[in-house]
Amino acid sequence: MSSPLKSIEPDTPEYRTPPGNFEAEMGLLGAMLINNRAYEHVSDYLRAEHFADLLHGRIYEACSTLIERGQRADPTTLKHFFDSDESFDDVGGAEYLAQLASDAITIINAGDYGRLIHDLYLRRELIELGTEVVNEAYGADFDHSAGQQIESAEQKLYDLATTGDHEGGFISFTESMKAVIDTAQAAFKRGGYAGVPTGFTKLDLQLAGLHKSDLIILAARPSMGKTALATNIAFNIAASELDENGNVVPRPERSVGFFSLEMSSEQLANRILAEKAQIQSDQIRKGELNNRDFERLVHATQILEKAPFFIDDTPALTVSALRTRARRLKRQHGLGLIVVDYLQLLQGSASRRNENRVQEISEITRGLKTLAKELDVPVLALSQLSRAVEQREDKRPQLSDLRESGSIEQDADVVMFLYREEYYLERAEPGRRDGEDAGKLTERHAAWEANKEQAEGKAEVIIGKQRHGPTGSIPLRFHPSITKFDNWDEEDDRQGSGGDTF
Repeated sequence: MSSPLKSIEPDTPEYRTPPGNFEAEMGLLGAMLINNRAYEHVSDYLRAEHFADLLHGRIYEACSTLIERGQRADPTTLKHFFDSDESFDDVGGAEYLAQLASDAITIINAGDYGRLIHDLYLRRELIELGTEVVNEAYGADFDHSAGQQIESAEQKLYDLATTGDHEGGFISFTESMKAVIDTAQAAFKRGGYAGVPTGFTKLDLQLAGLHKSDLIILAARPSMGKTALATNIAFNIAASELDENGNVVPRPERSVGFFSLEMSSEQLANRILAEKAQIQSDQIRKGELNNRDFERLVHATQILEKAPFFIDDTPALTVSALRTRARRLKRQHGLGLIVVDYLQLLQGSASRRNENRVQEISEITRGLKTLAKELDVPVLALSQLSRAVEQREDKRPQLSDLRESGSIEQDADVVMFLYREEYYLERAEPGRRDGEDAGKLTERHAAWEANKEQAEGKAEVIIGKQRHGPTGSIPLRFHPSITKFDNWDEEDDRQGSGGDTF
């Protein structure tokens, strides 16, 4: 039986020389030797290991060392670097350096030759990576599943793709100002915000939308509704454009990747359908639907089925795996927002897991911020708050309540807290105290009922930190039975929330 790795093309040689261009390498080195400024055209991305010829790589490294010191690199100054090098003598010694200089290309061509050398290096590394992937797939390593091997290969491919990226470096102030003006113009056209709109008017005005490359933390105590709010925001973004029939128009730049580490994709879909169809989620689970409910459910399904909303409910996901999957989603479907529910359920690298939890959380938040910048999308990460909130009389959260690590506050561009006073009032109904008469209890109970009625259906998004704007509190209206948040308007202030409406 023939090897499955053997080429099936009869005229293809069994052995192929790895790609390289020695003439281009010689031309670039010669240009550097006669004019050291040629180094400036390639120094941002080209390294000694990128040369196919090892000796050429060493000559480039020696040139780099001298030029970085502010010294001149030419055949004379380089000679002492190789005086005791037998491999250098084999190609002619100092005469080889002189030949490189005499056969040099012009400095104008240096950048083109450097990019060619780098491109051929990437091709050689791609061949090496492919061989490594094949060998690992053949191996019987039971500690790494096939899925883990795929994620590892994708990570290495991405790292290779960004190696020596020619982009980056200094940007002129003129270009920076142009970007600022473009942002201001976009904000003016949209009515005050340049980022991705959340669908909540006052929140959008306060934040100017969710901005690309920002890490936004939404933190709350359990049962406050942070998953519901994140889901509402995510779907408002994904389903932000409808046609004349009310159907979603897919927009790749508004695709949402939702990493649900706590809830299954089915549970999340149930919540979204309940909110859009305005049917209580437990009725959908139990199948307690009348004909009218079922029609609304079908109609909501038809509207939402084309929304570019993607759920990954893999538990105990690592930051590295999350990054790989987010890149893949952006490549295949586009990407406008990443949601992580929730931060404390992510895992850091294996080395960090052996350290304390604070350091692991620090690595996770740095990884999410890096991902936001890398993919140029906002990352909305949910976070738990510490129990210190429960010990205070005023239970509105603050930055010091962020659980397990101050790095969450440090790395985040925006920190928001979700607070519902109604939640605490429901659990604080006055009871009779020892020696208290009925009249006093009635008075306290009446005050409690008045406060509860005023707080019914009301939620607050407290912006505790905003790197590029003001802090403050934004009122929202909450329908707990259908896990839906709405804008809170002036009529709500006058009349109260009135509870759930369908």
